[in-house]
Amino acid sequence: MGSYCGGWWWRTGLWAAVVLAAAAAVAGGNVTYDGRSLIIDGERKVLFSGSIHYPRSTPKMWESLIGKAKEGGIDVIETYVFWNLHEPKPGQYDFSGRNDLVKFIKEVQAQGLYACLRIGPFIESEWTYGGLPFWLHDVPDIVYRTDNEPFKKYMQNFVTKIVDMMKAESLYASQGGPIILSQVENEYGNVEAAFQEEGKAYVEWAAKMAVDLQTGVPWVMCKQPDAPDPVINSCNGMRCGETFAGPNSPSKPALWTENWTSFLQRYGEETYLRSAQDIAFHTLLFIIAKNGSFVNYYMYHGGTNFGRSGAAYMVTQYYDQAPLDEYGLIREPKWSHLKEMHAAVKSCSSTLLNGVQTNISLGQLQQAYVYEDSTAEGNNCAAFLVNNATTNATVEFRNAKFELQPRSISVLPDCEKVAFDTAKVNADHQWEEYREAIPTFSDTTMQFNQIEEQTNITKDSTDYLWYTLR
Repeated sequence: MGSYCGGWWWRTGLWAAVVLAAAAAVAGGNVTYDGRSLIIDGERKVLFSGSIHYPRSTPKMWESLIGKAKEGGIDVIETYVFWNLHEPKPGQYDFSGRNDLVKFIKEVQAQGLYACLRIGPFIESEWTYGGLPFWLHDVPDIVYRTDNEPFKKYMQNFVTKIVDMMKAESLYASQGGPIILSQVENEYGNVEAAFQEEGKAYVEWAAKMAVDLQTGVPWVMCKQPDAPDPVINSCNGMRCGETFAGPNSPSKPALWTENWTSFLQRYGEETYLRSAQDIAFHTLLFIIAKNGSFVNYYMYHGGTNFGRSGAAYMVTQYYDQAPLDEYGLIREPKWSHLKEMHAAVKSCSSTLLNGVQTNISLGQLQQAYVYEDSTAEGNNCAAFLVNNATTNATVEFRNAKFELQPRSISVLPDCEKVAFDTAKVNADHQWEEYREAIPTFSDTTMQFNQIEEQTNITKDSTDYLWYTLR
């Protein structure tokens, strides 16, 4: 997320030159990695990313959505690429309107953020056919997502098409653009075993095909424990700080490509609510317990499944409980709570990435993750105090006492003062619900043989009036 300035100035045309200067300073450069993090122009980065899918909103919304993400402390905008949207018929492409991928990526660049392009081209994403165009069904002898020549031919054609489009517009970081990561395939590890040896061969082929396209930025395979070098295997889910087995090579960083802020919703099901506190807790746990340095919120803005784009039984709203709701409005307290967490982590990111980590037991279910960088000038210590218990705990750390909330992590950027607590939501964003008891007929104060007009009874003293029938 870099350093973030106030959210008002970048929206004005008066400051367009400032925005472009910021973009030039942030986007582009040499992107490499090691076992600790992505490295951009020689500098290690802790990156917070947010998923915003361009076809699930309108082009007029993109500037505002990306701007609110930036104001919320997001460094990277992540999006899938939707094959069946862009190639509805073989060789016939559509990149107009909501499908204008280049315009979307350029808006990311204009606001000085990085981009992560998840090409797939199978994407799942609760999207119809997982993004695969229906016409593939009619290709003779085709078998999807395995070592099958017809499928590989069309997949390679599309992936190459997208990469070439990005190169033509100089949108990869290696060209001075914002794209610092690309993804090929999607959660194939879930089904690879069903294809046996052909599945393994397909993974090897897909990785080589992608790397050979020479984008100049790293490639990722999510939920792919056997991702071939140099492709990075990453984690998807809600609890990657607990469940991720880690990179399959000590030379690869720990990346979390999908930190689910809510969950998919089918017709007839209740909306899944994930609290801001839970998201923050598991985000920090991934950073300290798994040496994580890249976290993508899936979704940061879910948007709308327009037309027939949603997968079977999926509601029109997509991840409406994200930090930005379906219409792009800020959803509290998620947006602000995560923003505060991003700022706290960024304030000690250099120590976090370059310091030596030690773990100190503070109790049966409490511990401190301490980072110290002896080479740094000024403050060179940061600490994260973890309480895994379901009750409050009082701990002593460096001769000071701290009250830890249940299932919480406290961030001490200087090893002394708490700058952020995952369990404490700002009072401005706490809500209380009041349920009024529904009166019965015996509770009524007035009775009529017909329905009376409301304002004649209330005399405009209230907006509420209970009607009870018998």
